[in-house]
Amino acid sequence: MTLAALPLAAIEADLAHLTALRRDLHAHPELGFEEHRTAARIRTELEACGIPVFAEIGGTGLVGLVEGRGGPGRSIGLRADMDALPIEEDSDFPWRSTVPGRFHGCGHDGHVAMLVGAARHLAAHRDFPGRVVLVFQPAEEGLGGARAMLRDGLFARFPCDEIYALHNDPNRGFCEVGLRRGPVSASADFFDIDVRGNGGHAAFPHRTIDAGLVAIAIAQALHAIVGRDIDPNEAAVVSVTAMNAGTTYNVIPGTARLSGTIRSFSPLVRERIAGRIGTLAAGIAQAYGAEARVSIRDVFSTLVNHDAQAAALAKAARAVVGAGKVDTDVPKVTTSEDFADMLMAVPGAYCFLGQGAGAALHNPRYAFNDAVIPIGAALFARIALDRLARLSLSI
Repeated sequence: MTLAALPLAAIEADLAHLTALRRDLHAHPELGFEEHRTAARIRTELEACGIPVFAEIGGTGLVGLVEGRGGPGRSIGLRADMDALPIEEDSDFPWRSTVPGRFHGCGHDGHVAMLVGAARHLAAHRDFPGRVVLVFQPAEEGLGGARAMLRDGLFARFPCDEIYALHNDPNRGFCEVGLRRGPVSASADFFDIDVRGNGGHAAFPHRTIDAGLVAIAIAQALHAIVGRDIDPNEAAVVSVTAMNAGTTYNVIPGTARLSGTIRSFSPLVRERIAGRIGTLAAGIAQAYGAEARVSIRDVFSTLVNHDAQAAALAKAARAVVGAGKVDTDVPKVTTSEDFADMLMAVPGAYCFLGQGAGAALHNPRYAFNDAVIPIGAALFARIALDRLARLSLSI
């Protein structure tokens, strides 16, 4: 069996290079649609391997193409996200973020290193049919990077028969892989509710319509939606995450704003919650003599793994980490992931890769475990090789 069929050993030998890449990206984090340095660094890595690169897809996104020499075949996509978070890092690593208020607190720097590792291996061992499409996506953290790439003709320009992605998981044991068929992560809508009342002197509350008080009443009502309006058998979350009203001690505010998120797995539940938010906000505001304007934005779709591709990804994971470390029935999660939109366009699957215990994702003390880079890179390479071999038989 060739190294192309068993990529882990070869990629492990590349760990020092990939770790240096990951730490360089970590030290220079960039937010969504600002990943210019990150994209340039990735481009340099790919072109050094003889991989042609197509830039500025969906803004700062990149696509690299690895052509096999094993004859005609299919195309398999592999995707990694690139953006950082607007969080201040709390660590003393030598490679800690050098940009105030910017931090790779979700491990996207590690995902990039994994996909570059897979690319380096595939470029050096091209004894496979077909093509591997390397998708480096910007702006995953709620800014619509996947949708931007799709609008820019991602799959029209670089057709993929299937596409795969993964995410590191600090709540899962080292090298453990978790996935499931069907819905994996929730859709997410972001909402804002603007309340307009009539402000005035705090000494004369009876002469005002207190927008802050109205906002509090609306917030309390919204948190009852899931418990009282949604079937208990359906998973859903409504969270008010920000409330702004007033500026000083002796003035009752005339305006207020509530912001938050809706998470669900069902389009019907999603629609029901949105409708109830609008009804409750308007009704409560009217009861106080105020007005409320509701804005709800579709940010993430529900990520749904395709059955055949989820089974194929599980098989590839067993080959890389061993059958005992692969769980194919993990619970759904109410976090969201915009790879969902790519899976709505092309069949594929998504999994979680454990990196051992540590601080949670999006925590200022989160730390990516570099030892998991070759595992993720090998899993990327293995699923591409397996599926190219399988699908090319049907040509």
